Amino acid sequence: MRRHRNVKIVATLGPASADEATIRALFEAGADVFRLNMSHGSHADHLGRLQIIRRIEADLGRPIAVLADLQGPKLRVGTFAAGPVELVVDQRFRFDLDPAPGNGQRVQLPHPEIFAALEPGSKLLVNDGKIRLRVDACGTDFAECTVIAAGTISDRKGVNVPDVVLPLAALSDKDRADLEFACEAGVDWLALSFVQRPEDVIEARGLARGRAAILSKIEKPAAVRAFSEILKVSDGIMVARGDLGVELPVHAVPPIQKRLVRACRQAATPVIVATQMLESMIESPMPTRAEVSDVATAIYEGADAIMLSAESAAGHFPVDAVRTMDAVARSVESDPVYREVIESSRSTANRTSVADSIAVAAREIAETTDIAAICAYTQSGTTVRLAARERPRVPIIAMSSQPDVLRRMALVWGAHCVLTPALERFRQAVVNAVVAAREFEFADPSRQIIVIAGVPFNTAGSTNILRVAPCDERLIYRTDPE
Repeated sequence: MRRHRNVKIVATLGPASADEATIRALFEAGADVFRLNMSHGSHADHLGRLQIIRRIEADLGRPIAVLADLQGPKLRVGTFAAGPVELVVDQRFRFDLDPAPGNGQRVQLPHPEIFAALEPGSKLLVNDGKIRLRVDACGTDFAECTVIAAGTISDRKGVNVPDVVLPLAALSDKDRADLEFACEAGVDWLALSFVQRPEDVIEARGLARGRAAILSKIEKPAAVRAFSEILKVSDGIMVARGDLGVELPVHAVPPIQKRLVRACRQAATPVIVATQMLESMIESPMPTRAEVSDVATAIYEGADAIMLSAESAAGHFPVDAVRTMDAVARSVESDPVYREVIESSRSTANRTSVADSIAVAAREIAETTDIAAICAYTQSGTTVRLAARERPRVPIIAMSSQPDVLRRMALVWGAHCVLTPALERFRQAVVNAVVAAREFEFADPSRQIIVIAGVPFNTAGSTNILRVAPCDERLIYRTDPE
Protein backbone atom coordinates (compact mmCIF):
# COMPACT_ATOMS: atom_id res chain seq x y z
CA MET A 1 0.00 0.00 0.00
CA ARG A 2 1.71 3.12 -1.21
CA ARG A 3 1.21 6.40 0.69
CA HIS A 4 0.93 9.49 -1.47
CA ARG A 5 2.65 11.67 1.12
CA ASN A 6 5.96 11.73 2.95
CA VAL A 7 5.16 12.75 6.52
CA LYS A 8 4.09 9.79 8.66
CA ILE A 9 1.01 9.52 10.88
CA VAL A 10 1.14 8.06 14.41
CA ALA A 11 -2.21 6.88 15.80
CA THR A 12 -2.68 6.02 19.48
CA LEU A 13 -4.75 2.94 20.20
CA GLY A 14 -7.25 2.80 23.05
CA PRO A 15 -10.86 1.95 23.90
CA ALA A 16 -12.13 3.56 20.69
CA SER A 17 -9.68 1.62 18.51
CA ALA A 18 -9.13 -1.74 20.17
CA ASP A 19 -10.73 -4.15 17.70
CA GLU A 20 -9.18 -5.53 14.54
CA ALA A 21 -11.64 -3.90 12.16
CA THR A 22 -10.92 -0.41 13.53
CA ILE A 23 -7.16 -0.89 13.64
CA ARG A 24 -7.20 -2.10 10.03
CA ALA A 25 -9.37 0.89 9.07
CA LEU A 26 -6.90 3.24 10.77
CA PHE A 27 -4.02 1.73 8.81
CA GLU A 28 -5.90 1.85 5.52
CA ALA A 29 -6.87 5.48 6.24
CA GLY A 30 -3.21 6.38 6.61
CA ALA A 31 -1.73 5.41 10.00
CA ASP A 32 1.90 4.32 9.63
CA VAL A 33 2.77 3.90 13.31
CA PHE A 34 0.58 2.69 16.18
CA ARG A 35 1.21 4.00 19.69
CA LEU A 36 0.49 1.91 22.77
CA ASN A 37 0.07 4.25 25.74
CA MET A 38 1.41 2.38 28.77
CA SER A 39 -0.29 4.88 31.09
CA HIS A 40 -3.60 3.16 30.31
CA GLY A 41 -4.62 -0.46 29.86
CA SER A 42 -3.11 -3.75 30.93
CA HIS A 43 -0.25 -5.70 29.40
CA ALA A 44 -2.85 -8.12 28.06
CA ASP A 45 -4.68 -5.24 26.33
CA HIS A 46 -1.50 -4.00 24.67
CA LEU A 47 -0.36 -7.47 23.65
CA GLY A 48 -3.71 -8.14 22.01
CA ARG A 49 -3.47 -4.92 19.98
CA LEU A 50 0.10 -5.67 18.99
CA GLN A 51 -0.89 -9.11 17.74
CA ILE A 52 -3.68 -7.54 15.67
CA ILE A 53 -1.18 -5.11 14.13
CA ARG A 54 1.17 -7.94 13.19
CA ARG A 55 -1.69 -9.86 11.53
CA ILE A 56 -2.62 -6.78 9.50
CA GLU A 57 1.04 -6.28 8.60
CA ALA A 58 1.35 -9.86 7.34
CA ASP A 59 -1.92 -9.63 5.42
CA LEU A 60 -1.14 -6.33 3.68
CA GLY A 61 2.60 -6.83 3.21
CA ARG A 62 3.76 -3.49 4.57
CA PRO A 63 5.92 -3.06 7.70
CA ILE A 64 4.09 -1.23 10.50
CA ALA A 65 5.87 0.42 13.42
CA VAL A 66 4.62 -0.01 16.99
CA LEU A 67 5.63 2.53 19.63
CA ALA A 68 5.21 1.81 23.35
CA ASP A 69 4.97 5.08 25.28
CA LEU A 70 6.21 4.69 28.87
CA GLN A 71 4.34 6.62 31.55
CA GLY A 72 7.27 8.04 33.52
CA PRO A 73 7.15 9.12 37.18
CA LYS A 74 3.88 10.73 38.22
CA LEU A 75 4.13 13.50 40.82
CA ARG A 76 0.86 14.00 42.67
CA VAL A 77 -0.41 15.59 45.86
CA GLY A 78 -2.13 13.52 48.55
CA THR A 79 -5.80 13.63 49.55
CA PHE A 80 -8.00 16.23 51.29
CA ALA A 81 -10.06 15.56 54.40
CA ALA A 82 -13.12 17.55 53.32
CA GLY A 83 -12.94 17.39 49.54
CA PRO A 84 -11.63 19.95 47.03
CA VAL A 85 -10.12 23.21 48.32
CA GLU A 86 -10.34 26.59 46.59
CA LEU A 87 -7.01 28.42 46.58
CA VAL A 88 -7.02 32.21 46.08
CA VAL A 89 -4.31 34.58 44.92
CA ASP A 90 -1.77 35.63 47.59
CA GLN A 91 -2.90 32.85 49.91
CA ARG A 92 -0.23 30.94 51.81
CA PHE A 93 -0.21 27.18 51.24
CA ARG A 94 2.14 24.44 52.44
CA PHE A 95 3.27 21.17 50.88
CA ASP A 96 4.89 18.60 53.16
CA LEU A 97 5.53 14.90 53.73
CA ASP A 98 2.88 14.50 56.43
CA PRO A 99 0.49 11.73 55.24
CA ALA A 100 -2.47 13.25 57.11
CA PRO A 101 -5.30 14.38 54.77
CA GLY A 102 -4.96 17.98 53.64
CA ASN A 103 -7.04 21.08 54.28
CA GLY A 104 -7.19 24.72 53.21
CA GLN A 105 -3.67 25.38 54.51
CA ARG A 106 -1.63 22.30 53.51
CA VAL A 107 -1.48 18.96 51.73
CA GLN A 108 0.94 16.08 51.46
CA LEU A 109 3.38 15.99 48.56
CA PRO A 110 4.86 12.50 48.93
CA HIS A 111 8.00 13.17 46.91
CA PRO A 112 11.04 14.06 49.02
CA GLU A 113 13.01 14.43 45.77
CA ILE A 114 11.03 17.56 45.00
CA PHE A 115 11.82 19.18 48.35
CA ALA A 116 15.50 18.30 47.89
CA ALA A 117 15.60 20.24 44.61
CA LEU A 118 13.44 23.27 45.43
CA GLU A 119 14.83 26.71 46.15
CA PRO A 120 13.07 29.91 47.22
CA GLY A 121 11.57 31.46 44.11
CA SER A 122 10.92 28.10 42.41
CA LYS A 123 7.46 27.51 40.94
CA LEU A 124 5.10 24.64 41.67
CA LEU A 125 2.32 23.97 39.17
CA VAL A 126 -0.76 21.92 40.07
CA ASN A 127 -3.48 20.42 37.88
CA ASP A 128 -1.76 20.93 34.50
CA GLY A 129 -0.58 24.38 35.50
CA LYS A 130 -4.03 25.77 36.29
CA ILE A 131 -2.79 26.51 39.83
CA ARG A 132 0.60 28.18 40.24
CA LEU A 133 2.49 28.71 43.47
CA ARG A 134 5.79 30.42 44.30
CA VAL A 135 8.07 28.79 46.88
CA ASP A 136 8.92 31.26 49.66
CA ALA A 137 10.72 28.91 52.03
CA CYS A 138 11.59 25.22 51.83
CA GLY A 139 13.41 22.40 53.53
CA THR A 140 13.92 18.68 53.18
CA ASP A 141 10.29 17.95 54.07
CA PHE A 142 8.25 21.07 53.31
CA ALA A 143 7.67 24.03 51.00
CA GLU A 144 5.88 27.18 52.13
CA CYS A 145 4.28 28.80 49.10
CA THR A 146 2.23 31.76 47.93
CA VAL A 147 -0.56 31.22 45.39
CA ILE A 148 0.03 33.29 42.26
CA ALA A 149 -2.67 31.70 40.06
CA ALA A 150 -5.85 30.58 41.84
CA GLY A 151 -7.89 27.44 41.34
CA THR A 152 -9.39 24.34 42.90
CA ILE A 153 -7.01 21.71 44.24
CA SER A 154 -8.29 18.22 44.94
CA ASP A 155 -7.15 14.66 45.58
CA ARG A 156 -4.10 13.39 43.72
CA LYS A 157 -3.76 16.27 41.28
CA GLY A 158 -0.53 16.27 39.30
CA VAL A 159 2.38 18.53 40.18
CA ASN A 160 4.96 20.02 37.81
CA VAL A 161 8.25 21.61 38.86
CA PRO A 162 9.50 23.56 35.84
CA ASP A 163 12.43 25.49 37.32
CA VAL A 164 14.71 22.70 38.54
CA VAL A 165 16.17 19.38 37.46
CA LEU A 166 14.61 16.83 39.79
CA PRO A 167 16.78 14.03 41.23
CA LEU A 168 14.38 11.47 39.79
CA ALA A 169 15.09 8.75 37.27
CA ALA A 170 12.99 8.85 34.10
CA LEU A 171 12.02 5.22 34.71
CA SER A 172 9.80 4.25 37.62
CA ASP A 173 9.39 0.64 38.75
CA LYS A 174 6.25 0.48 36.61
CA ASP A 175 8.18 1.82 33.62
CA ARG A 176 10.87 -0.82 34.02
CA ALA A 177 8.25 -3.57 34.04
CA ASP A 178 6.47 -1.98 31.05
CA LEU A 179 9.76 -1.63 29.16
CA GLU A 180 10.62 -5.29 29.62
CA PHE A 181 7.12 -6.37 28.60
CA ALA A 182 7.18 -4.14 25.50
CA CYS A 183 10.60 -5.36 24.38
CA GLU A 184 9.67 -9.00 24.86
CA ALA A 185 6.39 -8.46 23.01
CA GLY A 186 8.29 -7.05 20.04
CA VAL A 187 7.55 -3.32 19.87
CA ASP A 188 9.79 -1.29 17.58
CA TRP A 189 10.10 2.00 19.49
CA LEU A 190 10.09 2.94 23.18
CA ALA A 191 9.02 6.50 23.98
CA LEU A 192 10.71 7.65 27.18
CA SER A 193 8.83 10.16 29.37
CA PHE A 194 10.23 12.56 31.98
CA VAL A 195 13.58 12.90 30.21
CA GLN A 196 15.71 15.57 31.88
CA ARG A 197 19.27 14.58 30.96
CA PRO A 198 21.10 12.28 28.51
CA GLU A 199 21.76 9.78 31.30
CA ASP A 200 18.02 9.04 31.40
CA VAL A 201 18.15 7.89 27.77
CA ILE A 202 21.33 5.91 28.29
CA GLU A 203 19.70 4.01 31.16
CA ALA A 204 16.69 3.08 29.03
CA ARG A 205 18.94 2.00 26.17
CA GLY A 206 20.82 -0.32 28.50
CA LEU A 207 17.58 -1.94 29.64
CA ALA A 208 16.27 -2.28 26.06
CA ARG A 209 19.49 -4.05 24.94
CA GLY A 210 18.86 -3.27 21.29
CA ARG A 211 15.43 -4.86 21.22
CA ALA A 212 13.73 -1.51 20.50
CA ALA A 213 14.82 1.96 19.43
CA ILE A 214 14.68 4.75 22.03
CA LEU A 215 12.62 7.84 21.36
CA SER A 216 13.05 10.70 23.86
CA LYS A 217 10.01 12.80 24.70
CA ILE A 218 10.91 16.46 25.14
CA GLU A 219 8.34 17.62 27.65
CA LYS A 220 10.35 19.36 30.37
CA PRO A 221 12.36 22.63 30.32
CA ALA A 222 15.41 20.71 31.53
CA ALA A 223 15.21 18.54 28.40
CA VAL A 224 15.03 21.61 26.19
CA ARG A 225 18.15 23.01 27.87
CA ALA A 226 20.02 19.71 27.47
CA PHE A 227 18.59 18.93 24.04
CA SER A 228 21.86 18.74 22.10
CA GLU A 229 23.20 16.07 24.47
CA ILE A 230 19.88 14.19 24.56
CA LEU A 231 19.67 14.16 20.76
CA LYS A 232 23.10 12.53 20.48
CA VAL A 233 22.04 9.48 22.50
CA SER A 234 18.47 9.14 21.11
CA ASP A 235 17.21 7.19 18.10
CA GLY A 236 14.20 9.50 17.77
CA ILE A 237 12.57 12.54 19.38
CA MET A 238 9.01 13.46 20.28
CA VAL A 239 8.13 17.12 20.79
CA ALA A 240 5.51 16.61 23.52
CA ARG A 241 3.90 20.01 23.42
CA GLY A 242 1.24 19.34 26.06
CA ASP A 243 3.61 19.10 29.01
CA LEU A 244 5.94 21.71 27.51
CA GLY A 245 2.98 24.10 27.42
CA VAL A 246 2.35 23.47 31.12
CA GLU A 247 5.89 24.01 32.33
CA LEU A 248 6.79 26.81 29.91
CA PRO A 249 4.84 29.87 28.74
CA VAL A 250 2.61 28.73 25.90
CA HIS A 251 4.08 31.34 23.58
CA ALA A 252 7.51 29.74 24.02
CA VAL A 253 6.42 26.37 22.63
CA PRO A 254 6.15 27.17 18.86
CA PRO A 255 9.74 28.45 18.49
CA ILE A 256 10.99 25.52 20.59
CA GLN A 257 9.11 23.13 18.30
CA LYS A 258 10.64 24.71 15.21
CA ARG A 259 14.14 24.65 16.70
CA LEU A 260 13.93 21.01 17.82
CA VAL A 261 12.51 19.78 14.50
CA ARG A 262 15.29 21.52 12.59
CA ALA A 263 17.99 20.10 14.88
CA CYS A 264 16.58 16.58 14.46
CA ARG A 265 16.54 16.89 10.72
CA GLN A 266 20.15 18.08 10.68
CA ALA A 267 21.09 15.04 12.79
CA ALA A 268 19.05 12.67 10.55
CA THR A 269 17.05 11.66 13.63
CA PRO A 270 13.29 11.11 13.14
CA VAL A 271 11.07 13.54 15.06
CA ILE A 272 7.37 13.38 15.96
CA VAL A 273 5.27 16.47 16.71
CA ALA A 274 2.59 15.47 19.21
CA THR A 275 -0.27 16.56 21.46
CA GLN A 276 -3.59 18.29 20.74
CA MET A 277 -3.13 18.30 16.98
CA LEU A 278 -6.81 17.60 16.20
CA GLU A 279 -8.19 17.82 19.75
CA SER A 280 -11.71 18.87 18.74
CA MET A 281 -12.09 15.65 16.72
CA ILE A 282 -12.46 13.74 19.98
CA GLU A 283 -16.05 14.97 19.91
CA SER A 284 -16.53 16.42 16.42
CA PRO A 285 -16.20 14.86 12.95
CA MET A 286 -14.57 18.09 11.75
CA PRO A 287 -11.43 19.80 13.05
CA THR A 288 -11.11 23.52 13.66
CA ARG A 289 -9.24 25.69 11.18
CA ALA A 290 -6.63 26.41 13.86
CA GLU A 291 -5.98 22.68 14.31
CA VAL A 292 -5.57 22.13 10.58
CA SER A 293 -3.12 25.04 10.50
CA ASP A 294 -1.22 23.52 13.43
CA VAL A 295 -0.87 20.17 11.64
CA ALA A 296 0.19 21.96 8.46
CA THR A 297 2.83 23.96 10.35
CA ALA A 298 4.50 20.78 11.64
CA ILE A 299 4.58 19.42 8.09
CA TYR A 300 6.01 22.65 6.65
CA GLU A 301 8.72 22.51 9.35
CA GLY A 302 9.81 19.10 8.08
CA ALA A 303 8.67 16.81 10.91
CA ASP A 304 8.99 13.12 10.17
CA ALA A 305 5.65 12.32 11.81
CA ILE A 306 2.56 13.90 13.35
CA MET A 307 0.62 12.19 16.11
CA LEU A 308 -2.94 11.60 17.24
CA SER A 309 -3.50 10.89 20.94
CA ALA A 310 -7.00 10.87 22.42
CA GLU A 311 -8.40 11.63 18.95
CA SER A 312 -7.78 8.03 17.86
CA ALA A 313 -7.60 6.33 21.29
CA ALA A 314 -10.80 7.56 22.90
CA GLY A 315 -12.54 9.86 20.45
CA HIS A 316 -15.76 9.28 18.54
CA PHE A 317 -14.13 9.65 15.11
CA PRO A 318 -10.74 7.88 15.14
CA VAL A 319 -10.67 6.92 11.45
CA ASP A 320 -11.88 10.36 10.38
CA ALA A 321 -9.06 11.93 12.39
CA VAL A 322 -6.48 9.87 10.48
CA ARG A 323 -8.15 10.70 7.16
CA THR A 324 -8.04 14.39 8.07
CA MET A 325 -4.34 14.26 8.84
CA ASP A 326 -3.70 12.41 5.59
CA ALA A 327 -5.66 15.01 3.61
CA VAL A 328 -3.83 17.92 5.26
CA ALA A 329 -0.48 16.26 4.58
CA ARG A 330 -1.25 15.68 0.92
CA SER A 331 -2.44 19.26 0.50
CA VAL A 332 0.63 20.75 2.15
CA GLU A 333 3.12 18.56 0.31
CA SER A 334 1.57 19.46 -3.05
CA ASP A 335 2.04 23.17 -2.31
CA PRO A 336 5.04 24.66 -4.19
CA VAL A 337 5.77 26.76 -1.09
CA TYR A 338 6.32 23.52 0.86
CA ARG A 339 9.23 22.58 -1.40
CA GLU A 340 10.65 26.08 -1.08
CA VAL A 341 10.51 25.93 2.73
CA ILE A 342 11.93 22.41 2.96
CA GLU A 343 14.77 23.08 0.55
CA SER A 344 15.70 26.43 2.04
CA SER A 345 16.06 24.78 5.46
CA ARG A 346 18.65 22.22 4.34
CA SER A 347 21.94 22.45 6.19
CA THR A 348 25.33 21.13 5.12
CA ALA A 349 26.81 21.39 8.61
CA ASN A 350 28.52 18.27 9.95
CA ARG A 351 28.12 16.34 6.68
CA THR A 352 31.62 15.03 6.22
CA SER A 353 31.31 11.25 5.73
CA VAL A 354 31.12 9.23 2.52
CA ALA A 355 27.60 8.16 3.50
CA ASP A 356 26.54 11.80 3.84
CA SER A 357 27.94 12.58 0.41
CA ILE A 358 26.22 9.58 -1.19
CA ALA A 359 22.85 10.74 0.17
CA VAL A 360 23.40 14.30 -1.03
CA ALA A 361 24.50 13.08 -4.46
CA ALA A 362 21.41 10.88 -4.77
CA ARG A 363 19.15 13.81 -4.06
CA GLU A 364 21.00 16.14 -6.45
CA ILE A 365 20.96 13.60 -9.29
CA ALA A 366 17.24 12.98 -8.69
CA GLU A 367 16.56 16.70 -8.94
CA THR A 368 18.44 17.22 -12.19
CA THR A 369 17.61 14.06 -14.17
CA ASP A 370 14.60 11.87 -14.87
CA ILE A 371 14.74 9.79 -11.69
CA ALA A 372 11.58 8.09 -10.39
CA ALA A 373 12.76 7.06 -6.91
CA ILE A 374 15.74 6.64 -4.61
CA CYS A 375 16.12 3.09 -3.34
CA ALA A 376 18.15 2.86 -0.13
CA TYR A 377 19.41 -0.51 1.12
CA THR A 378 20.05 -0.61 4.84
CA GLN A 379 20.97 -3.00 7.63
CA SER A 380 20.74 -0.49 10.49
CA GLY A 381 18.53 2.26 9.06
CA THR A 382 21.34 4.78 8.60
CA THR A 383 21.20 4.90 4.79
CA VAL A 384 17.45 5.52 4.84
CA ARG A 385 17.72 8.24 7.48
CA LEU A 386 20.45 10.03 5.54
CA ALA A 387 18.40 9.88 2.34
CA ALA A 388 15.33 11.19 4.20
CA ARG A 389 17.30 14.03 5.77
CA GLU A 390 17.72 15.46 2.26
CA ARG A 391 13.91 15.55 1.83
CA PRO A 392 14.21 14.65 -1.90
CA ARG A 393 11.48 15.45 -4.39
CA VAL A 394 11.23 11.77 -5.41
CA PRO A 395 10.03 8.85 -3.26
CA ILE A 396 12.39 6.86 -1.04
CA ILE A 397 12.13 3.06 -1.17
CA ALA A 398 13.71 1.61 1.98
CA MET A 399 14.84 -1.99 1.50
CA SER A 400 16.30 -4.39 4.03
CA SER A 401 16.39 -8.05 4.92
CA GLN A 402 15.78 -7.07 8.57
CA PRO A 403 12.04 -6.77 9.40
CA ASP A 404 12.73 -4.98 12.68
CA VAL A 405 14.81 -2.33 10.89
CA LEU A 406 12.07 -1.72 8.33
CA ARG A 407 9.46 -1.37 11.06
CA ARG A 408 11.56 1.29 12.75
CA MET A 409 12.03 3.04 9.42
CA ALA A 410 8.23 3.23 9.02
CA LEU A 411 8.51 6.31 11.26
CA VAL A 412 10.98 8.05 8.94
CA TRP A 413 9.88 10.77 6.51
CA GLY A 414 9.15 9.44 3.03
CA ALA A 415 10.33 5.87 3.60
CA HIS A 416 8.29 3.23 1.76
CA CYS A 417 9.56 0.04 3.39
CA VAL A 418 10.06 -3.20 1.47
CA LEU A 419 11.40 -6.50 2.84
CA THR A 420 14.02 -8.15 0.64
CA PRO A 421 16.02 -11.39 0.86
CA ALA A 422 19.55 -11.21 2.26
CA LEU A 423 21.93 -10.02 -0.46
CA GLU A 424 25.52 -10.81 -1.29
CA ARG A 425 26.10 -8.78 -4.47
CA PHE A 426 25.21 -5.24 -5.45
CA ARG A 427 23.67 -6.42 -8.72
CA GLN A 428 21.08 -8.34 -6.70
CA ALA A 429 20.27 -5.12 -4.87
CA VAL A 430 19.76 -3.24 -8.12
CA VAL A 431 17.47 -5.93 -9.56
CA ASN A 432 15.38 -6.08 -6.37
CA ALA A 433 15.14 -2.31 -6.32
CA VAL A 434 13.85 -2.21 -9.90
CA VAL A 435 11.30 -4.94 -9.16
CA ALA A 436 10.07 -3.05 -6.08
CA ALA A 437 9.89 0.28 -7.91
CA ARG A 438 7.71 -1.27 -10.59
CA GLU A 439 5.60 -3.44 -8.29
CA PHE A 440 4.63 -0.49 -6.09
CA GLU A 441 4.15 1.79 -9.12
CA PHE A 442 6.96 4.22 -8.35
CA ALA A 443 8.39 3.73 -11.83
CA ASP A 444 7.46 2.31 -15.21
CA PRO A 445 9.90 0.68 -17.68
CA SER A 446 10.76 4.02 -19.26
CA ARG A 447 12.11 5.52 -16.02
CA GLN A 448 15.29 5.23 -13.98
CA ILE A 449 15.92 4.87 -10.27
CA ILE A 450 18.89 5.55 -8.01
CA VAL A 451 20.17 2.72 -5.82
CA ILE A 452 22.38 3.50 -2.81
CA ALA A 453 23.87 0.89 -0.50
CA GLY A 454 26.92 -0.18 1.44
CA VAL A 455 29.30 -2.77 0.07
CA PRO A 456 30.15 -5.27 1.46
CA PHE A 457 26.54 -6.00 2.39
CA ASN A 458 25.35 -6.77 5.90
CA THR A 459 27.69 -4.17 7.42
CA ALA A 460 25.92 -1.36 9.26
CA GLY A 461 26.90 2.22 8.42
CA SER A 462 28.90 1.40 5.28
CA THR A 463 26.96 3.39 2.63
CA ASN A 464 29.51 3.85 -0.16
CA ILE A 465 27.95 3.17 -3.56
CA LEU A 466 25.39 4.81 -5.88
CA ARG A 467 24.06 3.59 -9.19
CA VAL A 468 21.50 4.93 -11.64
CA ALA A 469 19.55 1.99 -13.05
CA PRO A 470 16.92 1.70 -15.81
CA CYS A 471 13.65 0.02 -14.90
CA ASP A 472 13.23 -2.10 -17.98
CA GLU A 473 13.28 -5.87 -18.29
CA ARG A 474 16.79 -5.99 -19.74
CA LEU A 475 18.22 -5.25 -16.32
CA ILE A 476 15.89 -7.61 -14.47
CA TYR A 477 16.53 -10.62 -16.70
CA ARG A 478 20.12 -10.00 -17.73
CA THR A 479 22.39 -12.79 -16.47
CA ASP A 480 25.89 -11.44 -17.10
CA PRO A 481 28.01 -11.21 -13.90
CA GLU A 482 28.81 -7.91 -12.21
